Amino acid sequence: MIKLYGIKNCDSVKKAIKFCKTEGIEYILYDFKETTVDSSTIERWIASGATIKQLFNARSTTYRNLKLKDRNLSDKEKMDWLSKENMLIKRPVIELESGRVLVGYDESLYRKYLV
Repeated sequence: MIKLYGIKNCDSVKKAIKFCKTEGIEYILYDFKETTVDSSTIERWIASGATIKQLFNARSTTYRNLKLKDRNLSDKEKMDWLSKENMLIKRPVIELESGRVLVGYDESLYRKYLV
């Protein structure tokens, strides 16, 4: 069973859920609004091959509202912000049983690693 992280009303998360249901893939949804992701989870994702650049959503409303562009954040600072403000995490994040992590909705990657 895979772990799917995001928020229920996000279009990309909805697409990922629909993909899983269509393909009969079992998943557990971890909604950022109900379950916060801590720094150890983010570190695990990075150790599994995800990058800060993939995980850090610099196009989000939260990013703009916090005025983070003006701060020229280091990767360490971005990681700290991801832990404090989960809405900065690009969605969805899928964690496979193998440990591999997929970030964002990409049907071709889903077909390669999930089906």
